[in-house]
Amino acid sequence: MKYHQIDRKLFIKNRKNFAEKMQPKSLAVFNSNDIYPIGADSTMPFQQARDLFYLSGVDQDKSILVIFPDAPSEKHREMLFLTETNDHIAVWEGEKLTKEKAFEVSGIKNVFWLKDFEKVFFEVMTQCDTVYFNTNEHYRANVETETREARFIKWCKQQFPAHQVAKSNPILQRLRSVKDPIELELMQTACDITEKAFRRVLNFVKPGVWEYEIEAEYWHEMIRNRSKGFAYTPIIASGNNANVLHYIENNQQCKEGELILLDTGAEYANYASDLTRTIPVSGRYTKRQKEVYNAVNRVKNDATKMLVPGTDWAEYHKEVGKLMTSELLGLGLLDKADVQNEDPEWPAYKKYFMHGTSHNIGLDTHDYGLLYEPMQANMVFTVEPGIYIPDEGFGIRLEDDVVIQEKGEPFNLMRNIPIEADEIEEIMNS
Repeated sequence: MKYHQIDRKLFIKNRKNFAEKMQPKSLAVFNSNDIYPIGADSTMPFQQARDLFYLSGVDQDKSILVIFPDAPSEKHREMLFLTETNDHIAVWEGEKLTKEKAFEVSGIKNVFWLKDFEKVFFEVMTQCDTVYFNTNEHYRANVETETREARFIKWCKQQFPAHQVAKSNPILQRLRSVKDPIELELMQTACDITEKAFRRVLNFVKPGVWEYEIEAEYWHEMIRNRSKGFAYTPIIASGNNANVLHYIENNQQCKEGELILLDTGAEYANYASDLTRTIPVSGRYTKRQKEVYNAVNRVKNDATKMLVPGTDWAEYHKEVGKLMTSELLGLGLLDKADVQNEDPEWPAYKKYFMHGTSHNIGLDTHDYGLLYEPMQANMVFTVEPGIYIPDEGFGIRLEDDVVIQEKGEPFNLMRNIPIEADEIEEIMNS
């Protein structure tokens, strides 16, 4: 991996917290992701299953973690199963984790080779009543490919049909939504890399550049700072492309007078950042563009102040809707009749701001979080209002990542990334 090794204290603590919420005489199993094929002998770059990484720090395929707090034998209470490395693998792929290195990374003393999994697993399954399966229950999940985890669950149910079954996901939703200080440091690093890449782009953009050239500038700066690159598929949307919320073609030329919406956060050590800025191709916003830009920025600033312990996610979005309605009235995009006659299920402001304002962020860009429970300190949320005006040929979205504090306003992990319109103009024209 490109990133510096993470302090294993994080993973030791995460496993302890998870184990404390398990039922008596139960074990939990976590599988790595597959390496997914493209065609011929080509594959997608490996991405580790986030839950396995959260609990172990292991960033390697064909890995299995078993947690069994009540195991009669101490050596079975935490177990890691890995592909046995050898000289051939070391030459062709690079050395896999040794047992010693796996302990250094994860803090797990009992490391077995994967070839011994079924034998050891049979033994511990005779000693437990319940097995925790790790299914993906994120509210945005849409999984069409059968995962390694899903194949394991199918196999385990066939082999051990008499065992009770429980779900790991509700525990992980709760644990992962509140960040450890080590996690916050990793997310800050991701945001700092994003800052470097964005500042590079501010000095690069001019009329005539292509969206993909801007994307390449981001890639360059991210990778040279130990990131794998973008935390998600980047959006480099010039002109009316910004009004397509998930525009990812990034293949158009940027013309004088246009704006470019840049949704372009870096990852670091599997942790995501999520940044959006909207900048002028020519280095100057028009009067109208700046009016809309500043309106979006005001909504973002006021919305951010609402992110405090105890805030209800659904009510928060209603309040942001009121802020946006006021700004749209001021911009002349809505009138009082639009608001008075609005459908409560689809308020008038949704014509110009049709997506949510905030989501959890962490190991996933849209991270785990219990959205029906009040917000807590050390949760990390994006704040990303936008106004999209196809008739005027531009859309503007601004987005930062913020950490909820015990008291006061959230801490902005992107506080050093230029956002004020005047500052962006000054940098682009320096």
